[in-house]
Amino acid sequence: METRDLVVERGGRAVLHGVSTTFAPGWTAIVGPNGAGKSTLLRSLAGLHGAKRGQIRLDGRSLDGWRPAERARRIAWLDQQGEAGGELTARDIVALGRLPHLGLFGAPSAADADAVGRAMALTECEAWADRRLHELSGGERQRVLLARALAVEAPVLLLDEPTTHLDPPHQVALVRLLQKLGAEGRTVVSVLHDLPLALLADRIVVMAEGRVRAAGPRDDPALHAVLGEVFLGAVRIERVGSAWIAVPQP
Repeated sequence: METRDLVVERGGRAVLHGVSTTFAPGWTAIVGPNGAGKSTLLRSLAGLHGAKRGQIRLDGRSLDGWRPAERARRIAWLDQQGEAGGELTARDIVALGRLPHLGLFGAPSAADADAVGRAMALTECEAWADRRLHELSGGERQRVLLARALAVEAPVLLLDEPTTHLDPPHQVALVRLLQKLGAEGRTVVSVLHDLPLALLADRIVVMAEGRVRAAGPRDDPALHAVLGEVFLGAVRIERVGSAWIAVPQP
């Protein structure tokens, strides 16, 4: 996916100002201070915000040129405030991820059931497959909603704050999963507030005030310098072994 001179307004105010960037196969983390426009950019990539100017392109075609059913099979989405309730079980919720392939009236096949099972196994939520979403903890619910996005088996995966409510072991498990999906050739784009987790992504996009300030691989010194700037000197990026970490500054 790519954006070209993307301008998005909300409530009559510009939130994104001429954003041009590319999201290649692999895992990209979007970071920046509050109000930087990170979630607006992600929602725009998902087709949930119209642009005042500019373009979003998917596989070389304008996003607006894709039929909704085609786009739903190409892009899976996890909202920051993702929620579902009622009497549906966790397995039922995950199965909703197959709707882009089935339509509203299609009968699920064995292949669809297998896709649901794979998604639940990847997020380790099979143990409560028959429980209703409102009966689950915040972390359990988040893993079910993530499994719903994975069940689409789309080549593009857009995740807004996917680590919300997850405990540290499951945050680590999610990072490994995103790295794996990226290595398999999927385009994974996630908004993250947790900078140490974001520094484990293949590529990082740094935003501030509705603009992309830097974009590059996680080991790019110029990108590290911009991270320090946009967070007002509150962090410094250092290498520890083979990893990069964000060190708080007093």
